[in-house]
Amino acid sequence: MAEQKRIQRALVSVFHKDGLEALLKKLHEEGVSLISTGGTHKFIESIGLPCERVEDLTSYPSILGGRVKTLHPKVSGGILARRENAEDREEMKRYDIPEIDLVIVDLYPFTQTVKEGAGEADIIEKIDIGGITLIRAAAKNFKDVVIVPSKAEYATLMDILARRGAVTELSERKQFAERAFAVSSAYDTAIHEWFAEQTKA
Repeated sequence: MAEQKRIQRALVSVFHKDGLEALLKKLHEEGVSLISTGGTHKFIESIGLPCERVEDLTSYPSILGGRVKTLHPKVSGGILARRENAEDREEMKRYDIPEIDLVIVDLYPFTQTVKEGAGEADIIEKIDIGGITLIRAAAKNFKDVVIVPSKAEYATLMDILARRGAVTELSERKQFAERAFAVSSAYDTAIHEWFAEQTKA
């Protein structure tokens, strides 16, 4: 297993766009191709960068009012595939699944929506499914994939790009994964606490 991995393709799907432009432009300078969804795709194009639509990759549009965008084998497979596993590589070739080496994602603002006093229907819609799936998949496969689970990690990745280009060390990918699972854990805890309040006798 190679300690160093080069980022060649990134999936970007974020709710908040602030702080993203400089990072994406640096990735583009380093030759990283971008894939994105919906509003993030529009944002990337608006700053003059080429970007493939997830819908073009999967051949499925965003459906169910945006509830299903990235939940597809061509996305999950590209993240979870073990690069040094011959069977995984063969299946990627057979099903035309591209390797995704970097995932940049943040989650719907569930806690903020609760604090703002929104109704139950709005709160439920802020329970992120696709984003949390991307975070967990990329973090699980940290041996091959970099996961940036919130804008709090942009500076860390920018520092790596400035020092080494689009190449990460295994130890760095593992640190990103640790922070990603912290984000996932805190998010699920907040959701659980809200549900617990709703179901009190």
